[in-house]
Amino acid sequence: MSRLLNAVLIWLFLAGAALADCAPGAVNLRGAWGQARFSVEVADTPAERANGLMNRASLPRSAGMLFVYEEPGSPAFWMRNTLIPLDMLFVDATGRVTRIHEKAVPHDETPIPGGDGVLVVLEINGGLARQLGITEGSEMRSAVFDQATALWPCNDK
Repeated sequence: MSRLLNAVLIWLFLAGAALADCAPGAVNLRGAWGQARFSVEVADTPAERANGLMNRASLPRSAGMLFVYEEPGSPAFWMRNTLIPLDMLFVDATGRVTRIHEKAVPHDETPIPGGDGVLVVLEINGGLARQLGITEGSEMRSAVFDQATALWPCNDK
């Protein structure tokens, strides 16, 4: 009986470690450039998405905000009441980065379109995507994606 219990505990530990990489407050990105991990605030309601990162004086380097939509669409952002420059990574339902808008200008109300088929948008500090080498085509791992169709599912290291 103890062998079975040990096997179950080991399996639960390994499964938990894999799912920890897909914790609600974190996203991972990978590509030919390497990998990066960000602690994120999740904005998945209309009110949270509308408020976003407005009125924030700073954002830690490894942090961001993940805007999650119910269905893929064509979101557009602006920088009204946003005090810091941001990079916006637009991501499709499979977790592929389809567009990157670099260094969005604080207070600028010009719409920043994400393109079609966008399910999530990751906002990080302005210039960080280029500094890390993040490119369009990079893959994101997160629990918000359908794991059956995700390019980088939670159980894949």
